[in-house]
Amino acid sequence: MERRVELTFELVCDVLQSAGLMTAEQRRDAGLREERERARLLHGRMVGGKRHGGSAEEKVHPAEVLAAMGLFVNGDPRYPLTEEMIVQALAQAIKVPYVHLDPLKIDAKLAAATLSRPFARRHNALVIAGNETSVTVAVSNPLDVELEENLRTFTRRDVKLVMAPPGDIQRIITDIYGFRTSVTAAEREIKGEVDIGNLERYVRLKRVEEIEATDSHVVNAVEYLFHYAFDQRASDVHVEPHRDQSIVRMRIDGVLHPVNTLPKVVHPAVVSRIKMLARLDIAEKRRPQDGRIKTARGDREVEIRVSTMATAFGEKVVMRIFDPEVIVRDLSDIGLFEKQLQLFEGFVQRPNGLVLVTGPTGSGKTTTLYSALRAVVSPEINVTTIEDPIEIVVDQFNQVEVQNKIGVTFAEALRHLLRQDPDVIMVGEVRDVETANIAIQAALTGHLVLATLHTNDSASAITRLLELGVDPFLLSSTLVGVVAQRLVRMICPHCRIETFLTPDQMSLLGLDTMNLAAQGEAPQLMVAAGQGCVKCRQTGLLGRSGVFEVLEIDDKIRKLIGQRASSKEIMKQSRQDGLMTLREAAIRKLAKGGTSFEEVVRVTVEGT
Repeated sequence: MERRVELTFELVCDVLQSAGLMTAEQRRDAGLREERERARLLHGRMVGGKRHGGSAEEKVHPAEVLAAMGLFVNGDPRYPLTEEMIVQALAQAIKVPYVHLDPLKIDAKLAAATLSRPFARRHNALVIAGNETSVTVAVSNPLDVELEENLRTFTRRDVKLVMAPPGDIQRIITDIYGFRTSVTAAEREIKGEVDIGNLERYVRLKRVEEIEATDSHVVNAVEYLFHYAFDQRASDVHVEPHRDQSIVRMRIDGVLHPVNTLPKVVHPAVVSRIKMLARLDIAEKRRPQDGRIKTARGDREVEIRVSTMATAFGEKVVMRIFDPEVIVRDLSDIGLFEKQLQLFEGFVQRPNGLVLVTGPTGSGKTTTLYSALRAVVSPEINVTTIEDPIEIVVDQFNQVEVQNKIGVTFAEALRHLLRQDPDVIMVGEVRDVETANIAIQAALTGHLVLATLHTNDSASAITRLLELGVDPFLLSSTLVGVVAQRLVRMICPHCRIETFLTPDQMSLLGLDTMNLAAQGEAPQLMVAAGQGCVKCRQTGLLGRSGVFEVLEIDDKIRKLIGQRASSKEIMKQSRQDGLMTLREAAIRKLAKGGTSFEEVVRVTVEGT
């Protein structure tokens, strides 16, 4: 008598609908797509011969099929329906404990000794804990009575079943039965060798109170310089040689400030110390060099990118400071308004398509891109970036650096990257038609591609690609959205006061003062200003936030792209569809008391 109970697709859909994770319309659509999606997943396993080390004959779990469809929880595009969520709902419905598998907490020796790898693979079963009388086994189908009996027979112990996502179980099996053993052996073999492939060098800076007079004076000077830069929230530190002395300048909130001077004779020693920390060639003083330093700032790590270049009076050093907490942030914290945030989250949660982020150098594109990647990264998604150079090393991403000297251009790296099974690709900059075409082909073949361009607004990004020679039909088919951005300095909260814009200022911003006067209202707008204090270095401004223009590519815009319409025509149509321009977004921040009139004028172009 057949005692095996199948965990059917219909049963899983019943559970999800009852739990409020799936609408009736989604269920009907999923039912129509089931066979096609199942066949696609099975084909992927057969083409590769093995998937997660498993055989092509393994059945596809219903949770895998549903998760691959790219559904959203109850139709809400903010919340993708993941394999983990599906299995959690199933476990709750059939009253079986759900476990989150942590490889570090699993008894690898017990797991490998209890079940053979073929059996574990075939039945999606993994022993995660046990003692002399019982074992706990993670399975993806706890309704399989035959499996439970077989487990009791093989282990000769009581069996407690818990439920986990099938993909997680297969990955842990690979880790325990194969990968972990190989890595451990390799580690013993090469232990003690120096890792020369790592881009970073970790440097422990002394705390200010630890720096002693007995230490080298140059070492002390450099460490103090780093600490001061961190304290002042500097994004860049310039050590510039001049005829009689060297000047140290720091870029704070986008503006360079002179902070100190160095005697001419000290400059080479300071440069050599910085180059040594960044693992650069101290003897090479003519050619430009690039390196990295990783250190700590309090309880978090900070990366410093070092660049040297020969000038008329000696080597100049520029250090760019990357604080992960500043650069890799939640999308809700970078300055998007609510509607813009919803649109952008919709862009990056799509399974495929092309998303462009545009703006001049220093406009915050890196923060936006890294924050978007952080929003989508997970153990199930392969996120890869191509950058020139890598801005900040993030463990969860696979990052590739462009090296033009050896032929690793954006286009060449992107071409090879497509053979690396990526899900999400970030291209640091689209500079030529070859890179643009490969990016579009990647988007057409099921990848989400994020890329940057240097244009003034969102509509110009579209026309720039067309001018490069991109086919209008392919562009309209793949382009999901365009985000243009700038950074504005924010009013210092320590010296903030309220004030009003003058009629002339309002007119300069394009506000209708005549209409207000005709309605009997005073032509003025209450805003905030900073008086200047020690905290903001007497600027009245402290910190920066983004202002954004988020263009969604709908059918009307696609039609204009196909017609090779100008950026003005695209902008006109998008304005009619409700687009908030950069100027309007900046004015809205001004009206909310976030930034100043001068900042709005500085970062936005009239008419945008």
